[in-house]
Amino acid sequence: MIAPVARLLAGTFGNHPQAIAEPAWYVHLRLWQRPVPHLSALGGYWIFAEQANALFLDRPYRQRLLQLLQEGDRALVQVHALRDPGRWVGAGVAPSQLAQLQPGDLELLVGCRLGLRQEGATGRYVAEMLPESRCCFQYQGEERQVVLGFAVDANGLMTYDRGVDPGTGASLWGAIAGPYRFQKIQDFAAEWEP
Repeated sequence: MIAPVARLLAGTFGNHPQAIAEPAWYVHLRLWQRPVPHLSALGGYWIFAEQANALFLDRPYRQRLLQLLQEGDRALVQVHALRDPGRWVGAGVAPSQLAQLQPGDLELLVGCRLGLRQEGATGRYVAEMLPESRCCFQYQGEERQVVLGFAVDANGLMTYDRGVDPGTGASLWGAIAGPYRFQKIQDFAAEWEP
């Protein structure tokens, strides 16, 4: 099941119609999700992801790696951080940069694991945090927590990522009013081929 999901997730995405319709709730974003096939030796399909405010495309942020993997009968998405995220800024539009990415550059984000399932025969795939998962990391000396999730099909990508207060669980940023709705602008699925 993970191969079709990897193909659907590979691309450049934008949420322009949503940002125009609801500017108070949704920033106009560009999201790059590039295949990193040489990491498949570590298991599964690997996708480098970063995003930028559409007004500042030269300043992408939130670099991370998604590992789609099969463990027995479970399909999963494991999120990894980069030890030096600044080194990889702009790799979403410069895939040759990703050829330098090595296992030692990755940092496993314990608790940042999602279950992946297909909704019937619709061709839609949904990833949600596992019940036992609590996705936390350190940022600027403080503990941060995020709740992650997405749904993807041939029509686009919806992301449910939001930051939450680790103490109260209150939403702080992200998909507070509902998912970000992205449309694929450019397809990178062919980059999975050798």
